[in-house]
Amino acid sequence: MSLIINRPWERPEQHWIEGKGGKLEIKPERRPASYEVFDARNNTKRTEVLAMVNTIRDRVDQWREDGYPGVTIVTRKLLEHWHDEDARQHPFYFCQLEAIETLIWWVEGADAFKQGIHVPGDGGAWERLCNKMATGAGKTTVMAMIITWQVLNSLTYPKRNKDFSRAVFIVAPGLTVKGRLQVLLPSEGSYYDEFNLCPSESMRQKLNQAEVLIENWHTLMPLKEVQRSVVQKGKESDEAFTRRVLGKLAAHKDIIVINDEAHHAYRKPPELKISKKQAAEQGIDLDEATRWIEGLDRIHKTRRIQRCFDLSATPFAPTGKKSTDTALFDWIISDFGLNDAIEAGLVKTPRVVVRDDALPDSKTLRSKLYHIYRDKSVSEDLNRARAEPHEALPKLVQDAYTLLGADWRETAKDWAEAGHHSPPVMLTVCNRTETAARIENYFNQGDAHWPELQAPNKTLRVDSKVLDKAEIGEAATSDKAYDQRLQEIVKASDIPETRKRQLGELKKEELLREIIDNVGKRGQAGQDLQKVISVAMLSEGWDAKNVTHIMGLRAFTSQLLCEQVVGRGLRRVSYDRDEDGLFLPEYVNVFGVPLSISESGDPGEAPPTAKQSTQIEVVPERANLEIKWPNVVRVESVVRRELAVDWTNVETLTLDPASTPISADLAPALGGATDLGKMSSIDLEKLPDGFRLQRLVFQAARKGFASMNHGFKGSEDLLAAQLVRIVEEFIASDVLQIPSFFHSDPLRRRILIALNIDLIVQHLMQSVDEQNRTSLTPIFDEENPIGSTAQMRTWYTTKPNFPVVKSHISHLVGDSSWEGYAAKVFEQSDEVLAYAKNDHLGFQIKYLWSGSRRRYIPDFLVKFTNGKLLALEIKGADSPQNKAKRDALAEWVEAVNAAGGLGQWSWDVAFSPNEVADIVQRNWDRG
Repeated sequence: MSLIINRPWERPEQHWIEGKGGKLEIKPERRPASYEVFDARNNTKRTEVLAMVNTIRDRVDQWREDGYPGVTIVTRKLLEHWHDEDARQHPFYFCQLEAIETLIWWVEGADAFKQGIHVPGDGGAWERLCNKMATGAGKTTVMAMIITWQVLNSLTYPKRNKDFSRAVFIVAPGLTVKGRLQVLLPSEGSYYDEFNLCPSESMRQKLNQAEVLIENWHTLMPLKEVQRSVVQKGKESDEAFTRRVLGKLAAHKDIIVINDEAHHAYRKPPELKISKKQAAEQGIDLDEATRWIEGLDRIHKTRRIQRCFDLSATPFAPTGKKSTDTALFDWIISDFGLNDAIEAGLVKTPRVVVRDDALPDSKTLRSKLYHIYRDKSVSEDLNRARAEPHEALPKLVQDAYTLLGADWRETAKDWAEAGHHSPPVMLTVCNRTETAARIENYFNQGDAHWPELQAPNKTLRVDSKVLDKAEIGEAATSDKAYDQRLQEIVKASDIPETRKRQLGELKKEELLREIIDNVGKRGQAGQDLQKVISVAMLSEGWDAKNVTHIMGLRAFTSQLLCEQVVGRGLRRVSYDRDEDGLFLPEYVNVFGVPLSISESGDPGEAPPTAKQSTQIEVVPERANLEIKWPNVVRVESVVRRELAVDWTNVETLTLDPASTPISADLAPALGGATDLGKMSSIDLEKLPDGFRLQRLVFQAARKGFASMNHGFKGSEDLLAAQLVRIVEEFIASDVLQIPSFFHSDPLRRRILIALNIDLIVQHLMQSVDEQNRTSLTPIFDEENPIGSTAQMRTWYTTKPNFPVVKSHISHLVGDSSWEGYAAKVFEQSDEVLAYAKNDHLGFQIKYLWSGSRRRYIPDFLVKFTNGKLLALEIKGADSPQNKAKRDALAEWVEAVNAAGGLGQWSWDVAFSPNEVADIVQRNWDRG
């Protein structure tokens, strides 16, 4: 039985509940926002409901259904684009869209949807909003969405500085996370490009104006006195602190702050009575939390923090109460917890020990392997100070490793047969450094039952002191033995020698980070590791996807700690789906971590190997194959008053050359006599510039305008333009006759027309009538009116694809065999100059269906050698909705062609592969 019951990109409509006899049952509704409080000491559990979050969910659902009242035009474009499943290779998860929508709702939504809701603060002077999102739910992508939303609105509406800012300060809990967050800088390789966050290229270029600073929280620490200059006596001022921490960002005010892993940053209430030791037992560093918040307070004093966005899977803070050690932040406005993520398949499903064949714990009646450290024989032994590495582990711990190791062996075998480049990893989280050394010795000296677990060069003990220094970029104390162990791991790894040499030059702090950050990654230092032993907690940035087994050998006094430890093994290896569109289950087997979420059943197959991705890019050398199109926001039907002429009823107008002199001879005259010997001539033919056809047309149109201006009901500009067209047509027609071969010369003809202009206008205007006419007018995207294959950003895919020749794009990614066949026809056709699969290009047609506005993406754009353009759709079966799409495409083509200057377009649809060649020939002939 799989716990995955919801599709991740759809709103959850069912969830698991505990039924009779402790069995899980499906309840057909969304899981309410809540969290479970476990008292591991007394073996009790209760559920705390997040009432405000549940109310907000309903309000946001209604706000979304009503069309996002109150949002700006920019925000609406972003929301429509983010909901467009065809705009990127994989649609966004529902939890990602709900998280960003909830933030937008609070900042921009109409007040009617927020009545009666008050989001509490943390007691500070600046607002905080928290998105609670499970590990693996895509928090970094949501951060990129927040930045896109804030920056584009700030640049478009600079006066709304209380709502939007282009100055973004991101605070990370350590260098590992800071490194991962570099994808939030608006540069090449960023999430803005990978997930196509901007609806148009112009908006993407505008996003480059964002000022984004990503820093480790340690930069918020006050300077030590020894670092201060002799001249600068006294403590560092708030202004100096701000300039040092923010750098270039200090030039801005009303900045926004994004706290990643925000449970590290909370304000300690004065009434909170809790020691550092008690906080540490709950996985919380009091010094870190205090310094983080104090640093942000100092920045607020000097630059104003407009708003702070917190993201965390476990946004808990200590309460100091015996009944509840920790409680969630009060300012959480959206929640997608671990249970939700498991049910949607976003993460691996954790499996904990339900029972074994030994005596259970006498108090809880659970298997002792469920919470190993709770057993007195284990806790007393492992909690001894100055225990030696060679000392034997408690029997229960050895038995646990034998059982977990047996399952790990089978998993490793399955993975090797499946072709994985890295083995599965067993992670141990223990209570102190002495215990970690004993476990390392247990494996490396062959005390473990399974010989496969004796692999010193594939076993990493994480020295917490070295790792802590590595996270803040400082040097740890000298430990040559530990340094040597790290070097041996690198030397034994199956990676290129050049990479080994690079790693060999690193200091041990840098090398440890390099190994731990790249566990399971091909070609990196941690590629071949199979066991990782850690004291306390690995940082949140550690996201090795190949962790399949976890051993917990420490006290777990809160659900916060359980979720944080298990969270290190929740990243999925693959995202393949079954026939129902659900993610295939992957598992992490857990011993010793008392997590309530579990699944029984078969161990499950090895996840499929990661598919090789192909880079899809524009080929600059094929610029001659570029295809351009107008980006049409909508097509409007416009009723206009137009002038019409029934040419069949227009009487012929004959101009008599004999009545119109075009030249004259002049002679001196005296007393009635003239001297013909001194004659001169005036010949209009010698003044051709004065009788240009365009000038004559406009002169006639001007006279016609003067005669109709007061009676015409349309616009004056429209009247003038139509009169010019009618006059041109009349002059070029057979209705205007000049019965003289001599005067048929173009110049003489123009001179005769000029000299009879009043007669022509009078004759023509008798046949001009007014009438209403409906025409289609395209409304273009103001920011990006013309799209082009040259604008496509490089992207990657694991879908079937093949390189092409007659395209500006390097490859064709086929969603069906028909599309591959169509590409073959285009490649072989003499009539086709260029074509492009409409994938990641941004060419789309808007249409209405069932009362809502939809987006339609035709399959191909084709450019013929005669210059004509074709939008082609490949369809296996027809439907009323497909017909609505075609109607919209036909309307788009008519409007664009009527507008002129945008190429001559046509459209077509193929219902079977053999129609493609005929369609190509048919649309070529139309040109």
